[in-house]
Amino acid sequence: MRLQDRSLVIREAAAEDAKLLWRWWNDGKVMEHAGFPRGLGISEEEVVELLTDGDPNQHRLILEVDSRPVGEMNYRDLGDGTAQIGIKICDFQQQGKGYGPRFLRLLIRHLFEEAGYSKIVLDTNLKNTRAQHVYEKLGFRKVRTRIDAWKDQLGELQSAVDYELTAEDFVHE
Repeated sequence: MRLQDRSLVIREAAAEDAKLLWRWWNDGKVMEHAGFPRGLGISEEEVVELLTDGDPNQHRLILEVDSRPVGEMNYRDLGDGTAQIGIKICDFQQQGKGYGPRFLRLLIRHLFEEAGYSKIVLDTNLKNTRAQHVYEKLGFRKVRTRIDAWKDQLGELQSAVDYELTAEDFVHE
């Protein structure tokens, strides 16, 4: 898959992206919103294996701005016409520039119009209000808040917000 909107590109991650993803996934600052303030502690070989394992339900994507990798997305087929998505702008210098909503719109449009999904779900940390604002602006509806639902690497309880989006509620803008 390759999706493009002017200078933004979403493409399938390949084995050649393993070193980049390894660096991002082991960076606690990048991964703290996902509950890994110390990073994943994963080897480059394990990343290569994840990228080449052939799981047809899991799709790992690289986000590029002007041909330069700035982040990652993923989506998973949950069955019954539902996809679960995630996004991270990993290059902190590229955050706050409006790329996140543009990348999300590009992927969501593809999932609804070309891949045939009828619902998209995601979750985010309750503390990540910036992400919540973006999701709600795109039409995602808050389904539930899970208070103290899991512990991060430091043993601290974390809460999450679950969202869902249907094609009818999607704000294309």
